[in-house]
Amino acid sequence: MCVSLLLVGVEAAVTGILQRQLEDVRVLVFDLDGTLLGLDIKAFAPVYRRALSRRLREVLGTGEAVVEQAVAHAELAMMRNRGGPRSNQEVFMSTLESLLGAPREALEVGLQVFYREDFPALSYLSRTVPEARSVLERALKVGYRLVLATNPIFPQVGIRERMRWAQIDDFPFELVTTYETMHACKPHEEYYREVVDIVGAKPSECLMVGNDAEADMSASAAGMRTYLVEGPYLIDKGSRLYRPDFRGTLASLGKML
Repeated sequence: MCVSLLLVGVEAAVTGILQRQLEDVRVLVFDLDGTLLGLDIKAFAPVYRRALSRRLREVLGTGEAVVEQAVAHAELAMMRNRGGPRSNQEVFMSTLESLLGAPREALEVGLQVFYREDFPALSYLSRTVPEARSVLERALKVGYRLVLATNPIFPQVGIRERMRWAQIDDFPFELVTTYETMHACKPHEEYYREVVDIVGAKPSECLMVGNDAEADMSASAAGMRTYLVEGPYLIDKGSRLYRPDFRGTLASLGKML
């Protein structure tokens, strides 16, 4: 009994210290995949890419291997985008046009059909995170602003669909980063600076919450505070380039709020 009371006291003291460190934070910036949605992006990406390539091949009448390589190159081109004048969508589409020699209109038709008919079926690769809704509800209750900062290499329709998989599509996020609106990707500092500019906040007022020790914690380069989510979807390759301000489970974050 005494040991249990001691542990409870220690946890309460630590939580109090963390709460004081977050006094200036006004905006909670959440990653999606591996954070609010149970999704292993490394397992998901090749399945998604093959499905998209099959649909584009049907529309364009081009060999599947050629299309899949073009999609991979177009994704890489987006990942290299660092805040230039072109949106991630424009980078993706222009790269596909160039590599496949296909008209933009045909590519857009293929993408529309894919996200309407094929993409929802990939939900089997995901699972809900029970704590996600409770943490978001708690954040709203105590007055935090919410941003969903998923890597913007997907169109809005694809990200909204994954939000449904996570059962968080009804929350009032002030910004959901998509490839139509963003001009950079994680882990680039320019991506996080664009997020801050759009929501009209100071970087020091934002806490980035994510499961990737590089892609999400790189928000610190833009002046954000960071919280590394530990658990089954933690991505930590051992790099110490970005040291998180806090780390723990998503449930622990809820207690901090």
